[in-house]
Amino acid sequence: MTPLQETLSPQELAAQAETKARQYELDYGACPQCILRAVGETLGGIDDATIKASHGLSGGGALSGLGTCGALTGGLLALSARYGREKGAMDKGRCLINFKKCQGLVDRFRATFGGITCEELQEKFTGRRFNLWHIEEYKAFDEARGTQCADATGAVAGWVTEEIAKAGGMR
Repeated sequence: MTPLQETLSPQELAAQAETKARQYELDYGACPQCILRAVGETLGGIDDATIKASHGLSGGGALSGLGTCGALTGGLLALSARYGREKGAMDKGRCLINFKKCQGLVDRFRATFGGITCEELQEKFTGRRFNLWHIEEYKAFDEARGTQCADATGAVAGWVTEEIAKAGGMR
């Protein structure tokens, strides 16, 4: 964190990350990247390679809709950047603190948005599922969802930023 950021409360940092992530989703899409960029700009600790690597996780993984919502995936990656097991500690056990933090995010996400997969959220947000690989379907989804994906992206960025800031920031 910068010296200015160190003077802000976890809630203020969360609000910054939420606003950034929401706007990045509206402007650029790829929700996991938007969350990681916003968290990284707010707290540090997220490098460009991590943001780049998250791109294929968008839309439930490769735009398939079948996997975990990209916003949730981005949040899980951000938490893991703080709490996850280091490469040099892979032989030291499962590092359950990270799994506990991540499970808390999954539970909060499900309670707030009514599901965890991209397709579940498509249905919650629009009443139907879409094939994101077909341009007309994607356009219909983009119109029908309004700002709901951006809102979810912002919320997750705020939640994980607050959690990490309360723990003293990124290590």
